[in-house]
Amino acid sequence: MSEFKASGFSDEFGSSGPNIVGLTTFTSPYYFVPPSGSTAERPSSPPPGMLRFNTDIGRLEVWRNDHWATILGESPNLGNNNVSNSAGGTGVRAVFAGGYTPTIVDTIDYISISTLGNAQDFGNQTSVYRSSGQCASRTRGLIAGGYTPGQRDAIEKITIASTGNAVDTGGDLTVARHNIGACSNQTRGIFSGGVNPSSQDTVDYVEIASDGDAVDFGNLIVAIQGTSNFASSIRGLAMGGTGDATNVIQYVTLSTTGNTQDFGDLTAEGNCAGASSNATRGVYAGRSGTNNAIDFMTIATTGNAQDFGDLTEARTGTSAAASPTRGVFAGGQKPGGKRNTIDYIEFATTGNATDFGDLTQARSYGYGAISNGHGGL
Repeated sequence: MSEFKASGFSDEFGSSGPNIVGLTTFTSPYYFVPPSGSTAERPSSPPPGMLRFNTDIGRLEVWRNDHWATILGESPNLGNNNVSNSAGGTGVRAVFAGGYTPTIVDTIDYISISTLGNAQDFGNQTSVYRSSGQCASRTRGLIAGGYTPGQRDAIEKITIASTGNAVDTGGDLTVARHNIGACSNQTRGIFSGGVNPSSQDTVDYVEIASDGDAVDFGNLIVAIQGTSNFASSIRGLAMGGTGDATNVIQYVTLSTTGNTQDFGDLTAEGNCAGASSNATRGVYAGRSGTNNAIDFMTIATTGNAQDFGDLTEARTGTSAAASPTRGVFAGGQKPGGKRNTIDYIEFATTGNATDFGDLTQARSYGYGAISNGHGGL
């Protein structure tokens, strides 16, 4: 082992230091500053293990040979390994807002994804509505649009690491609508498609930390409603929907603006399904037609979806959220009524879903869900 104890060193030109080879320990009462830059300035072909500070998201990240993984220096998340309503410990929280029971409700539930158990009461939306677009950063969740009856354009916010009622941000979507797909990275939320009164090709975006109005991002390939969305920190995907391209998968680069591009196709047509992802893999389940199939995609590539496994029961109108390791699918409906079922899968494997617990009430078409540990963060 070699050891350097110095306040600073460089070559004779002052531009670089010596090469350090082998197991080396640095000790200092001060600090180490790694390379830094924006997401757009990431190296194109870094070596595995490269460490840098991302100035866009304010966090360290490391190259894991196929994607940039964010290194968390803190955890505002909640939960432990015993109960899903813990007020302490660490874990990722999923929040499910609104829905249809068959009356429309303002209910907001939450779970800690690393646990098993029934959902707990979080609070209420500002009003009774369903089929909104939902996305989040690590601290703030957004709920946009929805159906009351009547189309909404309002955007509401919650603080994920607390409980309490949603609050109107004062900002609005560019077009009032429901059946909206939504996804995000740490800074930007994307809302795609919807209906008012016909299917829309609108794609909006907001800066999650602000309370302003949504801004035009671009357009979907075709006007569509009921897309199901998830994201990595780079790319957002919109899958399926009701329109001319019901099995099509579309994608955008989140840090830019522009129209969606073709990614591939789902294994079957569908709309209003639950979709969630970690940084590399996304899953899609609970499509229309009361189906139990789960599809999966690798976000960094393009191509058709593949079969992952099956939900514990066939249903449609599910809501989905994710941690870095698990995806959860909540609620839905099937012949005979609404469901309170929550299923989960492990992203690293393929196979059938497993029972997680139950929502506080059986409902469907809350649409989307909020998580502070999804693949876009």
